[in-house]
Amino acid sequence: MHPALAPVVIVLGSAASYIVGMLLGMPTLVPVLNVVPALPFMIASLARGRVGEAIGRMLIWAAALAVCATAASYLAPVETGQLFVRGDAYRREMFLFIVTGQGPEGHLRQFLPQHAAHAAIFCGLALATGSVLAMPLGAVLMNDMGHYVGALASASLHPWRALVLAWVPWAIVRIASFVTFGVVLGAPLLSLVGGFEYRLRDQRRWILLAIAGLLLDVALKWMLAPWWRLLVKSAAGW
Repeated sequence: MHPALAPVVIVLGSAASYIVGMLLGMPTLVPVLNVVPALPFMIASLARGRVGEAIGRMLIWAAALAVCATAASYLAPVETGQLFVRGDAYRREMFLFIVTGQGPEGHLRQFLPQHAAHAAIFCGLALATGSVLAMPLGAVLMNDMGHYVGALASASLHPWRALVLAWVPWAIVRIASFVTFGVVLGAPLLSLVGGFEYRLRDQRRWILLAIAGLLLDVALKWMLAPWWRLLVKSAAGW
């Protein structure tokens, strides 16, 4: 396959994974299906020594999940609340925060341990499984966020404004950081299994960028979330 077609296949395959997931009606299978269209292309890029290309392909994958999960939840919020593993629980948590300001979202001491745990588990799974289990975990988190945003837009007075505001900038930074970690930390095991050359110590730049992204995520969320909540609330008309 021509490399230029890879992004198209990733996007279309990611969209198809949601359709298959809905038809099967198995929430725990959805994040696994989400990963199937993209992972082979990531591995192919790594095998050619193109780490940046692998990261770029997985960023396209993450963007496809964001669009698909958000659109599906906007159109059918009840159904996607049942389809996504933690979707409805996360939606309730975020709706409560938007309306009242209560919950971990706006409090550093509450959200920092959760963020640290997610990052540690994700990175550990990336190293231990060649990202075969880390990327589905990332898909779970993406679907949670997409469901919240889509359901919010569906219940809002100004849907498009609410949708744009709810995809907060720090979440986008965090997603990019997780994707980078998933590719870079998953590659050592993949190189052993696939028989291609890869040295983790050569990827310091990507690792530092991912770490900086996670730190920026925390800083932006801490500083902006309480104020940003009011913008989202206004767009929702609540």
